[in-house]
Amino acid sequence: MSKLEIINVPDPLLRTTSQPVGQVDDDLRRLMDNMLETMYAAPGIGLAAIQVAVPKRLLVMDTDGGEEEQKPLFLVNPEIIWESPEFNIYNEGCLSVPEHYAEVERPAAVKVRYIDYHGEQQERLMEGLAATCVQHEIDHLDGVVFIDYLSKLKRNMIIRKVQKATKDTQIL
Repeated sequence: MSKLEIINVPDPLLRTTSQPVGQVDDDLRRLMDNMLETMYAAPGIGLAAIQVAVPKRLLVMDTDGGEEEQKPLFLVNPEIIWESPEFNIYNEGCLSVPEHYAEVERPAAVKVRYIDYHGEQQERLMEGLAATCVQHEIDHLDGVVFIDYLSKLKRNMIIRKVQKATKDTQIL
């Protein structure tokens, strides 16, 4: 496995709508494994393929901290098929918007249909942090970043700070 480079805002790729995956094969599983390694190393709890410059409808997530009894999830072509009428607010962060967090309101529970690591169709009810994480990552697949839920002023301020931090680290 190998770590991949995570792209940051305002990279225009993050605004791309990702394309559906045709089939789960060894190349896709290798990408998913590399994405998981990248996510853990960052560290994060979710990562969409577009965040590593691959515009495919694919994400990995692990809201249980990688503990042995809790397996990470690999979601290919995920789609939300049900949302709860109740909402939660979480202080979200993003590996493509490093060091910045904001409260975002989302449905408290969702049911997601997806294809798993082995190419099997699955449905899963997710609640709490897992629901927030999967919605956040599916947003990425649709070209939406969590800062899009903020005011334009705050969003632009965060983007400028990320750009400056990125330039500063490239100089070092």
